[in-house]
Amino acid sequence: MNRLGVRSSRGLAAFAVMAGGMGVMAGTAVTGVGGVFVGAGVVGVGGDLVMQRMAPGLMGRLGRLHVGETLRFELRCVLLLLLLGRMHVTGPVGLASAMALVLCLLGGQALHAAICTLIGRRRRLAVAARHIDLRRLGISDRPPRRLTEWPGLRMLAYEVAALGGLGATLVTGDARWMVAGLTVAAGGCAVTVLALLPYLVGALRLPGPTRVLGEVNAWLALHRPETVLYFSGPRASAHQVGMWLETVAALRAPALVIVRERHLLEALAPTALPVLCVPDGTHLRRLDLGSVRVALYPANVGENIHLLRVPTMQHVFLDHGDGHGDGDPAAGVDPYSKVYDQVWVAGRAGRQRYAEAAVGVEDADIVEVGRPQLDGLRVQEVQEVQEDDAVPLPTVLYAPGPATEGVTLVRQLLESEPPVRVLYRPHPATDRRSAAHRRVVALIGAANERRAGQGTDEPEEAGALRAEAARCRAELTRRIAALHARLRPAYADEAMLTRDSAAPDPAAVAEAGELGEQWHRAHWAASPPWLHQVVEADTPSLHSCFDQAELLIGDLSGVVADFIATLKPYALTDAAGLGAVEFRRRHTVARAAYLLGPEATGVDDVLRLLHDPERDTLRAARHELRAYLLGPAAPPSVQRFDEAVDALAAKGEALIRLRELQTIREGAEGTEGPEGPEGPEGAPDEHPATAPCRCAPSAPPPAK
Repeated sequence: MNRLGVRSSRGLAAFAVMAGGMGVMAGTAVTGVGGVFVGAGVVGVGGDLVMQRMAPGLMGRLGRLHVGETLRFELRCVLLLLLLGRMHVTGPVGLASAMALVLCLLGGQALHAAICTLIGRRRRLAVAARHIDLRRLGISDRPPRRLTEWPGLRMLAYEVAALGGLGATLVTGDARWMVAGLTVAAGGCAVTVLALLPYLVGALRLPGPTRVLGEVNAWLALHRPETVLYFSGPRASAHQVGMWLETVAALRAPALVIVRERHLLEALAPTALPVLCVPDGTHLRRLDLGSVRVALYPANVGENIHLLRVPTMQHVFLDHGDGHGDGDPAAGVDPYSKVYDQVWVAGRAGRQRYAEAAVGVEDADIVEVGRPQLDGLRVQEVQEVQEDDAVPLPTVLYAPGPATEGVTLVRQLLESEPPVRVLYRPHPATDRRSAAHRRVVALIGAANERRAGQGTDEPEEAGALRAEAARCRAELTRRIAALHARLRPAYADEAMLTRDSAAPDPAAVAEAGELGEQWHRAHWAASPPWLHQVVEADTPSLHSCFDQAELLIGDLSGVVADFIATLKPYALTDAAGLGAVEFRRRHTVARAAYLLGPEATGVDDVLRLLHDPERDTLRAARHELRAYLLGPAAPPSVQRFDEAVDALAAKGEALIRLRELQTIREGAEGTEGPEGPEGPEGAPDEHPATAPCRCAPSAPPPAK
């Protein structure tokens, strides 16, 4: 059923009812059995309604097979006309009227779909924006959702009206009821179409690319951003640009975000930064980005070439090991990186990775800036163990990769003595329907039931505090949802959001961040410290789980590379059985890791670290590895990043001034002919008002 897009058996049953109803309608339309036709039609409409609600995935698949809701509606209308022709209950005039009304209904529905499509296309501006004042474009409101969405429900309502009229005609023998039912259906469709016309006119009046780009350039000339964060990619990769928003927002110089796909604009987290979405490369080339001195690229993608061709910018690739940790050979080095002016890495490991790869990136063009996203993590310098029974159980964060089963490992963690608390955070790409994942979740649920059944000696005051924290978490959840709805209204489309988010609201963004921090504190305060947790959503966040854990067990991934910043012990699974020496030689992040065997052997030894700090023999190795991967702890990475941006911007400004001086010098030399500065026969210089500008910058060099 999952392959069909059906979430439950009810959706599949609704599909069967709908299909069966249409089959019966077809049979009775041929035989002229009107009463059964009406009953089958009502049943089929009910099944269609339930299917739309319970199985949206199946509805999508049916649409791709060209048997969507529109075709089903048209087939039932044709069957209705066939039945009327077979029954002769309406007479020639009634039948002609019914046929005309059905044609009007079908035509109106087709016209409605065409208008909605045209409005949607016309309302897609050449450039969409957030926090950029484009109100002078006069962007109109989108049509209400009740006019454009839920077309299947409207068509079902039309069918119910027609079936009601047919039923009344069969009971009374009066054909006018049939005509009245069809008139109501066609009239409702006509009203919907007429209500869309003002919005169609507004969409047709929306400005074209030239005017939109003119307004954007006027804003750029006024605000003059000096740094741009540029990104292109699928929606699933939006976190790659999202992780840099806070860092770029903290820069002293004004900054701008440019994304190339519309889905990225929708997926961005709340930010006070101005954001431009420019899907067309020709439109990007027409933007006035002359004030930008530094362009930051979080990903190596082909669309980067559209901005790399701008010679007045210094182009920087933000390389942090592709999720494996700097210095890990598994991360690889893309030879494309040499097209950038500089490559910024976290620490010495990244520099060494480029040196060993020998792809043409000069050592002088590599800058170590740390990992600004990790500055706020709680660092554990020395592990302390308290013997007080009131101290919560030590917490183990298990964060496997997408292809790791982990059932054996989780079972050993849940059965360990002394006991621990397990936080299981599956990889975002993990198939939640896989047998291994469901088995792990079931094991954790069973372990929690056992612990809850055993009871605790917790004081009443602690239970009351947890209950209060749970109420606080519920209230914060409501406030966060309301804030997000205010920042990004559900009814607003891309054009309206471009219009209505003209001015950034730093207070709202700060409020969103503060509410998020409060939510995390309330969540952990409301969670019984002896119960395990499965963390499948974005909240609580990964870094929040880091703060709760005393030990991480994972695979080779960016999760482990980030956890190193906490200086807490961590363990990796040597699934291939390479052995400690070879495994650590191949993977830099394993140099300070405790290793587990292919069948999770060695878990008990690792867990003893939580109860006996003297066993933690890799503490010094973790300090060395963190410095090697992430650079020094002071100054903070945010400060180092900001200083790197300022230094590169100054370098770019100096290069521009040098080009201008060269242009002036070349222009001055070109005006002096063999007969003196005034040219042949001492001709005077051109009039100042018509003379070409001598200080204009030279033509841009060819693209990189």
